[in-house]
Amino acid sequence: MSYQSFSRRVLRAVAAAVTGAVAFAGCAVDHSGTDDSKPTIRIAYQSFPSGDLVVKNNRWLETELPGYNIKWTKFDSGADVNTAFIAKQVDFGALGSSPVARGLSAPLNIPYQVAFVLDVAGDNEALVARNGTGIESIADLKGKRIGTAFASTAHYSLLAALDRNRLSANDVKLVDLQPQASLAAWERGDVDAVYTWLPTLDQLRKTGKTLITSRELATAGKPTLDLGVVSKEFAEAHPDVVDTWRKVQARALDTIKNRPDEAAKAVSAEIGLSTQDAAQQLGQGVFLTTEQLTSKEWLGTEGAVGDIAVSLHSAAEFLVAQKQIPAAPSLEAIRDGIYVKGLPSVLGS
Repeated sequence: MSYQSFSRRVLRAVAAAVTGAVAFAGCAVDHSGTDDSKPTIRIAYQSFPSGDLVVKNNRWLETELPGYNIKWTKFDSGADVNTAFIAKQVDFGALGSSPVARGLSAPLNIPYQVAFVLDVAGDNEALVARNGTGIESIADLKGKRIGTAFASTAHYSLLAALDRNRLSANDVKLVDLQPQASLAAWERGDVDAVYTWLPTLDQLRKTGKTLITSRELATAGKPTLDLGVVSKEFAEAHPDVVDTWRKVQARALDTIKNRPDEAAKAVSAEIGLSTQDAAQQLGQGVFLTTEQLTSKEWLGTEGAVGDIAVSLHSAAEFLVAQKQIPAAPSLEAIRDGIYVKGLPSVLGS
């Protein structure tokens, strides 16, 4: 997708938000337990296996923040979460590193900050070719139709995979498809390959061949992450809430590592999979410890932002090279987009 078409899409979304006509396609809102006498914290989440789903299913935020309503809204992709932030409809959000790199860049310039690393993409995101297409390698994709969610981490990884094999977006036919739509297109034979994430990915693997995973791309210098972000305005007004949110996210990571059966049960309830399948899907991601989160390699500490800023800056520069955005922000601007207040003590590490 060209930068011009991407810009037009963004401008249309912003215009809709300004006029109050935004209808968030593919999103579902949980209004359970709403109390009109309380302020509401609005959280955008996605259904990929992560600690975010463990937090939601166990209602840890509701327990820790009884003075607030917690409104969870499900989105299909990071691009949709970005649109919600543009419309000032959410306070926290879960989205991939590529959408975050876009969000921190022009023309979006979204005033949010990365406050948590939900996971590092491993085998839970991948490029799969449909059986019967004759595609055995990435080089075989030339001229083929490939589905992916535009402006997502999967889209970024697809472009990186093509680039590694001396192909560009112009050498293939890219189709903008959210995960469930890509599955339907796959079953109809409308696409030859798809780059997407769990849980849809495992359904595609049943009748397809994995060409490359995001774990392999990370090893090759193109890592992708699932991140938790918070509105700057909200963080400035409610730093105590941000602290609580980070603490329960850290608790979820500890649960995934040390009580995997509990984590799988929570994720299975949220996604609608068996506990066994949820456990298998959680096993495909890479989940950091709190010590790793606050290390120089990742978020860093207050006054010393970690290398996640370098990773996001590199992602933005790659998007520029692919003509997805007009220019990358400075590394300093990216560092300003990382929320490290109170780290590492706030997480107890």
